[in-house]
Amino acid sequence: MLNLEQKQAVVAEVSAQVEKAQAIILAENRGVSVGDMTKLRAKARESGVYFKVVKNTLVRRAVADTPFAALSEKMSGPLAYGISNDPVAAAKVLSDFAKGNDKFVVVGGAMPGQVMSMQEVVALASLPSREELIAKLMGTMQAPVAKFVRTLNEVPGKFVRTLAAVRDAKADAQAA
Repeated sequence: MLNLEQKQAVVAEVSAQVEKAQAIILAENRGVSVGDMTKLRAKARESGVYFKVVKNTLVRRAVADTPFAALSEKMSGPLAYGISNDPVAAAKVLSDFAKGNDKFVVVGGAMPGQVMSMQEVVALASLPSREELIAKLMGTMQAPVAKFVRTLNEVPGKFVRTLAAVRDAKADAQAA
């Protein structure tokens, strides 16, 4: 049991994460082994996701008066919370873990002002991450520049080949 000071510290910690969050994902974790939870925590940390198993009453206090307040209705049972400032990251980490562990079930989530069902969280998890989207955008922006550079390099090459052809033609004409 946590004393009052410890509870206040947990609420403050979760509140700090909620302030900068773009998504909160809830997952039921009945009977998940400690080893599996440790692996999930490591994967979440690696992806920039704040992951915590906390009493629902404490999280309700942390989300009160925030755009995630409506999420309180979904908070029942033993839940783990994934909170991230990249909306896709939390959904992806928790959904991927749930695929390999039948005792870990994603029950829903929220983005600011919008509560999501389990199906919506799974759909969100299937989107490319922020890093993947940035990489695709950079590739798209780089392609025309690369083509332009190749074209610029082709002009002198074509000129040199034309000069060589003229030289060869003159040499053939003099030889004849």
